[in-house]
Amino acid sequence: MSFTNRRSFLKSASAVGVVSGIPWVRAAKTALLGQGDFQYRVVPGWGILGEKTPVNNCHGIVTTEGGHLVLLTDEVRNNVLIYDKAGKLLNKWGTKYPGAHGLSLVKEKGKEVLYITDLKTHSVEKTSLDGELLQRWNWPKESGKYEKAAQYRPSWTLHRRDGSFYVLDGYGLDYIHRYDVSGKYAGTFGGEEGGVVHWGPHGGMIDGEDTESLLIAMSDQQYLLRLNSRGKKLEQVDLPGGNPRQIRKHGEHYYVAHLGDKWPNDRESPGFLSILDEKLRVIANVAGTPPVYDDKGKLQTMAHLEKIFTHPHDLTVDAESSIYVAQFNSGKTYPIKLERV
Repeated sequence: MSFTNRRSFLKSASAVGVVSGIPWVRAAKTALLGQGDFQYRVVPGWGILGEKTPVNNCHGIVTTEGGHLVLLTDEVRNNVLIYDKAGKLLNKWGTKYPGAHGLSLVKEKGKEVLYITDLKTHSVEKTSLDGELLQRWNWPKESGKYEKAAQYRPSWTLHRRDGSFYVLDGYGLDYIHRYDVSGKYAGTFGGEEGGVVHWGPHGGMIDGEDTESLLIAMSDQQYLLRLNSRGKKLEQVDLPGGNPRQIRKHGEHYYVAHLGDKWPNDRESPGFLSILDEKLRVIANVAGTPPVYDDKGKLQTMAHLEKIFTHPHDLTVDAESSIYVAQFNSGKTYPIKLERV
């Protein structure tokens, strides 16, 4: 049975409580989350490891080509956890990232590597999947934008196909720094002088097939921002009621993790996920209100609906379209897995 047919079967089966005989469906009675063709169930207990392998804030999560999940937490007893899709721990490493924040998975010279940003060490590191340090970038003195390292608090890296990349200083002075394919500093744009409000460029991705652009999650500003390679504004996609911390693409769709629509004033605001089509129109909200556009095409204010999450910070989607969500300030909880049905 194809995955599409299995999904259709499960939708009809769930209506009458028939889930037996399909091992990857859990018996939990959790209601379906999402709308339309994007509906999910929470997998109870996924990835919970216990006191020997603790987490603190879970900041970044990515999927390897082999289908393993790599989680980044600022718990210095084990900053990086590697799971299989069933939630079994395969490996753990890392004791030197007290401000671990952004995690990017990049394929370079045929091998997958990780880029980790750290808010407290004011640095970016490239490592192997097993934790071998391959390269390190400290605060960009050559930019002339900083008086000291403490002003630089990089939140995420964005990677072009040619191997060059950008660093978002989303918790520092809001600049975006470019590095060439060899890792050499190549320029800066953004910051307050570029009209970017503090705490703006938090996460993002390189988007586009023919012409690459930066698609940035502007966190507390409640929108996505598209820039060209030199920092010129191309597009703004408003997500009213959201709080986009990171955006990932899977197939033709974009997935956005919203930290919580009232953060930071209401730290109990739980957050939700948005799924966008190829034109960046919201087509479903997971644990959030259904998206509504008015007759002029303006998205109406969204909000959380079910308290499933506690501050989604990043997400990744596997080959079976399951979503894994890493959460910030969530009481040291492990990632949440959502199976698509």
